[in-house]
Amino acid sequence: MTIAIVTDSTSDLNPELCAQHGIVSVPLYVLFDGKMHKDGIEITPPELFTGLKAGKKTPSTSQPSPAEFADVYMKALESADQVLSIHISGQLSGTVGSARLAAQDFGNKVTVLDTSSVSMGLGMRVLRASEWAEAGKSMPEILAELERVSPQADLRFTVDTLDFLKINGRIGGAQALLGGLLNIKPILVVKKGRVESGGRVRGHKKAMQDIIDYTRKYVAAHGGARVTFLYTVGGDVSVQEVRAGLAGVDYLDLGNHSIGAVVATHTGPGAMGVVLEPL
Repeated sequence: MTIAIVTDSTSDLNPELCAQHGIVSVPLYVLFDGKMHKDGIEITPPELFTGLKAGKKTPSTSQPSPAEFADVYMKALESADQVLSIHISGQLSGTVGSARLAAQDFGNKVTVLDTSSVSMGLGMRVLRASEWAEAGKSMPEILAELERVSPQADLRFTVDTLDFLKINGRIGGAQALLGGLLNIKPILVVKKGRVESGGRVRGHKKAMQDIIDYTRKYVAAHGGARVTFLYTVGGDVSVQEVRAGLAGVDYLDLGNHSIGAVVATHTGPGAMGVVLEPL
C-alpha cells in the first residue's frame, strides 16, 4: 500500500527536497502591497523585506482553502492508496483546519496531522514520514513513529525584534519579553503549538551561546540527534557561528534551511534557530 505525503509551505522544505522525496507542498499566502502571493512561488523573503524597507505596509498571511487541499488529495490518490497530510500548528494557522475539511470527502484515504510546530519543526516530521513511507511502512507505523518523536522534538530560535510576532498576533506566551532592556535578545521556543518564551539574554553572542549550549545538552541527553539550522535574511551568519560552536558534537546534520516568506512575515529578518529531534 503506497502513501503520498502532503504538507504546506510553512514546512520550509525547498522545492528540490520535496521533489526528491515526492512530497507535495501546498502554499499559504502572503498579503503584501495589495496583492495575494503564493508562498515560495510568487514571493520570497528578500522581496518581502526589501518592500518593508521601502515603506510598504506590514504583510499578513492566510491559509489555503479546503478546495485547494481537495485538488491535491484527488491528484495524489491517482497514484497512491492513502495520503498523510502533515501541517503547521493549528494554534498558529487555520491551515490544518482547511486540510481537515477537505479530507472529509475522502473517507479514510486521507489522514491529517497537526504537528503543533512550524518551519522545519514541521518539515523534519514531514521528511521522517516520507522516509518511512518510502521504506514501505504502513500508516499506523508512520503515525506511531511521529508520535514517538513529536514530544521530544525542540524548536529553539532567536529574532532581532519581537515586533513582527506582535503585529501578527503569533507571540503567544512570549508577550512578557516585550519592552525589555536595550540589547536584550529573546530566546523563543515552540511549545504545545505556540511561540513561548525560552528566556532572554543580553546581546547577540550570548544568544548564540544559548543555542549552542542547548543543542549540546540535547544531543548528549538523547545519545545523538537530527539537527536542522534555520534562518531568515541576515541570519545565515548566525548559523555559521552556531555551527562553529558545535564542533566536535556528533549529530545527524540535516543542513541549513532558509525560512520562507510566510514564516518570515512573523519572525522578521535576522532570525536564526535550530530544530532538534531524537534519532
